[in-house]
Amino acid sequence: MSEEVKLNLPEAENFIEREINHDLETGVNTEVYTRFPPEPNGYMHIGHIKAICVDFGTAEKYGGKCNLRFDDTNPSKEDTEYVDSIMDDIRWMGFHWDKMCYASEYYDKLYEFAVMLIKKGVAYVDDLSQEEMRAYRGTLTEPGKESPYRNRSVEENLDLFERMKKGEFKEGEKVLRAKIDMASPNMNMRDPAMYRIAYAHHHRTGDAWCIYPMYDFAHPLSDALEGITYSLCSFEFEDHRPLYNWFIEQVGLFPHPPRQIEFSRMEITNVVTSKRKLRALVENGIVDGWDDPRMPTLAGLRKRGFTPSSIKNFITSTGVSKSRGSTIDYRYLEYCIRDDLKLPSKRIMAVLDPVKVVITNYPQDQVEHFTIANNPENPELGERSVPFSRELYIERDDFREEPEKKFFRMAPGREVRLMGAYLVTCQEIVKDENGQITEIRCTYDPATKGGNAPDGRKVKGTIHWVSAAQAVPATVRLYEHLFVYNEEAKDYVHNPDSVTIMDRAVIEPSVLQEELGTRFQFVRNGYFITDPKDSKQDHLVINRIVALKSSYKPE
Repeated sequence: MSEEVKLNLPEAENFIEREINHDLETGVNTEVYTRFPPEPNGYMHIGHIKAICVDFGTAEKYGGKCNLRFDDTNPSKEDTEYVDSIMDDIRWMGFHWDKMCYASEYYDKLYEFAVMLIKKGVAYVDDLSQEEMRAYRGTLTEPGKESPYRNRSVEENLDLFERMKKGEFKEGEKVLRAKIDMASPNMNMRDPAMYRIAYAHHHRTGDAWCIYPMYDFAHPLSDALEGITYSLCSFEFEDHRPLYNWFIEQVGLFPHPPRQIEFSRMEITNVVTSKRKLRALVENGIVDGWDDPRMPTLAGLRKRGFTPSSIKNFITSTGVSKSRGSTIDYRYLEYCIRDDLKLPSKRIMAVLDPVKVVITNYPQDQVEHFTIANNPENPELGERSVPFSRELYIERDDFREEPEKKFFRMAPGREVRLMGAYLVTCQEIVKDENGQITEIRCTYDPATKGGNAPDGRKVKGTIHWVSAAQAVPATVRLYEHLFVYNEEAKDYVHNPDSVTIMDRAVIEPSVLQEELGTRFQFVRNGYFITDPKDSKQDHLVINRIVALKSSYKPE
């Protein structure tokens, strides 16, 4: 290639891009064509996000193409529900596929390839059971043993494979295996299975097939059939790479085979992505489906209120590398969403656990409106009018009958600032028969309109509030980790306190001017989103995305 073409290549930001640049400069490849190949057997979770960003993002950077291919070779666990959810997730992340493909589209071709390998003498039908195959396979330190059926004639193997296809055998009775090397130090090369019998209804092909290709056989050949140039995948597939290449080489029809490059997986603290554990939570009704905001699925993160840009920033800023065993602190993901929402979010007042405040010297029927900036750090968001009246709500936690030394909010006899409104002083409290405070009675200083005293007296405490008459009722859900680490079990277990429901919350009326699904900062509380699925016309349901502050500082 010419020097001019070299200079037009994008700057490599990681080892994958350096490899690609080298291939393009030396003419090994002339384009970047990747694919994202999920198996449609569940909802995508946070562990898949890195692969999505690498596969689609790399193609996008090089002006190339990326296919979305569903590797649907295991019909008993796959469903169109999962296909639809995966497409929704990728669209939500802002990526676009060049072609949408299915491994099942290639079933006829894959069958032809299998017959070809039988005729070459590098594939055979085996009668060993799964248990026997495991026993014959050997260990990491001991070679395996060859199956007694390994040296069947080509004619017998072709006949048996055809009869497998016709449904003449039971599940598990026979399997087609590659004939490679039972003494290979790589266990994946010890005569891996290529086809098994499965009388299962397929979500696309129905009952047309009763034999299905194994992933390690279908995956590389599907890549090759699509003209993929780079198979980018996580390190768990590194030991499968020799097998990936072997199948393509044995078929021998692809002069420019795809190149597999592996990168490190993404592990995150306090996040469990085991489909078995997640499915159990869904099936046992512990969570409200796969899109429950506590779930680590992309559907759950979306409903929780995370933004695609915050997730992409989380991935790109942590980098793509070959390092293994590294775990990212979940608090960094929270840092990324806070950073993303800080400027574009309106800051409104909401009281999650309300207690009533009555300003006894404020006119009975008077309603004032205070003009408050929607976001002091972003003047472009403008201002809003907030009603103020004699009866208000404040957070119960903003009052102490007997305040501790460093408590500067409302207490008997103490003057505090109602944010943007007036200075008020608590004069009296009212309790019910159980000793619960039901009402706080205060007086206000009319000269302190806007929250500042004309005589310059200092007030340490500032609290937010909502006018009672105009308050919008809401249910607010506060989320914590769905799983917590149990020292005794040495494993992550379900956290029974993963959600707190605040069903008496009240919000200033400006919340009704925004569409459902809008994200806000609730002053002093955190970032929240109105849930478009669960909200009703007369009662909002709101999910907390992330708490407002954290002691965590990214490195």
